[in-house]
Formats: sequence, structure tokens, C-alpha cells
Amino acid sequence: MRNLHIRWWTVGTALAVAATFLVKGPYAVSVINLIAISALIAASLRFGMLIGEVSFATSSFVGLGAYGAGVATTLLNWPFPLAMLLGPVVVIGISILFGLVTLRVKGPYFMLIGFAFVEVVRITLGKIAVIGGVAGMGGIYPPRILDPWMPTLVMAVVIALLFSLYVIEKSDFGKVLVAIRDNEDIARTVGLRVLSLKIICFAIASFCAGVAGSLHGFVNNVISPGDFGFLVTVFALAFVKVGGESSIFGAILGAVILVVINTFALGLGDAEHYVYGGAIVLAMLLMPQGLVGLPWHKCFKGRRAKPPAHVSKTVTR
Repeated sequence: MRNLHIRWWTVGTALAVAATFLVKGPYAVSVINLIAISALIAASLRFGMLIGEVSFATSSFVGLGAYGAGVATTLLNWPFPLAMLLGPVVVIGISILFGLVTLRVKGPYFMLIGFAFVEVVRITLGKIAVIGGVAGMGGIYPPRILDPWMPTLVMAVVIALLFSLYVIEKSDFGKVLVAIRDNEDIARTVGLRVLSLKIICFAIASFCAGVAGSLHGFVNNVISPGDFGFLVTVFALAFVKVGGESSIFGAILGAVILVVINTFALGLGDAEHYVYGGAIVLAMLLMPQGLVGLPWHKCFKGRRAKPPAHVSKTVTR
């Protein structure tokens, strides 16, 4: 099974990188970038769900990552690699503090705190004049030499982080996180420091969301506080649910399918939301386990060849 997953990763990586070379035109490239960034946001949200919590704060961490890239590029004039990392590093520190305070509560209380945090961050960013206030920031450009390679760079960074999340989930640490999700009290009785492990999980997920935000800033070149409202998390959760939350491949597949549907629905005017929402509702009704929960193995399972007659007779005897 592990070899099969490695083959899927290899094939998927090859196809994704090839797409960045084969797809031409600014609109098609923007769609490829959007799919990659959306998949990373959805995967980061799903990684946090390993401890049994849905974090609406993901939206704010994406936004802080984007604004970190903007500040490092336009105000500090940092080189591109450092500008890419400023937002995610800041996000790690904030997520640890956020986790220390909020991860002591569970379920809807944690979700409501995350929702409130998103609104506080969005309003605060809109009131800081040096970063553009409500109008946002512009001029977040990668080095000119990277312009033709930017889609490939985005895809490479996203795939590297997705694979890292996959490896962590399959490790002993990932199994401990799942054990905490299944029964937190039993995990405590065997000596696990549950709160510390939750914070580590939350920080890893938030770092990936921050990187997604940095990529968003450099790809779109313009950002504003309104780009990072709670709907970012809602869409990411839709990707996870439609694709299937049992595997990271579900987050990736859900992002690909729903972003493509949304791309075609953009030309429908007011009907766009109906098409997008209808696709989500149908997927939830017809595929409770998501796309990865479908019996895909039956599609690739060939019919067994019947043994020759003399062989069957010999076996019978």
C-alpha cells in the first residue's frame, strides 16, 4: 500500500509540474496557481483536523502570510526567499500563542473563537495605514527572473509541503494526533502531553497556511484585508469534505474539482453561486465519504483470467 501511495505521489507530481509548462496564457496560469494554493490551504486545514478541531483561524493565517510577504517585499526590500518566509514564521509564533489560549476548549467553542480571531485580524489590517489600510497593498512582485518560472515554483513549493504533511501524518507523531482525536482522556492517561501536541499540530498546519498566503501575495501582486475573511476557511472545508477528509488526497482532489467548477461558473453571472453550492450539496449527499471514499480500486481491478481446463481438473482431483 505504501508503494502504491508513492507511485501516486510520483505520477501526481509529474503531471502537476508538466501542467505548469504546458498551460499557456495568463488566465490558465492563474487557475493553475489557484488550484495549487487552494489545495495547500485545504490540506493545512485538514491537518489541524487530525486533533478533531476545525480552525476558522486558517483564514487569518493565510492573510498574515500574504501580508508578511507584502511587507518584506515593498517596505523592507528583503530578498525573495526571506520575503517568502517572513509571513509563515510570524504565523508560527502567533499560532502557538493562539493555541495556548484556545486549544483548551473544543468543538463549536473553538470554531467560534477562530471566527472571532479572523474578524479581529481583518479589521486590524484594515486600520493600519502603512500597509494600505482597507485598500490593501500592491507591488508584491517576485524577482523578474522568476516570472516565467513562477507557476512551476508555486507548484513545487505546494507539492513539497503536501508531501511533508503526508509523511508527518503517516509517522508515529501523526498516529498520536489521531489517538488524541479519538480519545483525549485515554491519551492523557498514557502520559501524553495533549495540549503541547495539539499546539505543535496547530503550528504545523498554520505554517502551511502562511506559506499559502505568501504564494497568494506573490502570484496576485495585490492583496487586501477583504481577501482573507472567514469564507477562505469555508471554501477550504468544502474542498476537504467533497474530496474526503480520510486522506490528504481528498483535500487535493476536492480543491482541483471545485476550483475547476468555479472557474466555469464565473461566466454564469448570479447563477455562479448556485452552481458552486449545488455541486457541494450533491457531493455531500451522493458521496458522504467524499471522492476518495468511492471504490476506485474496482476501476483498476482487471478480471482474473480463467485457468486452462487441464489445470482446473488437476486442482479438482
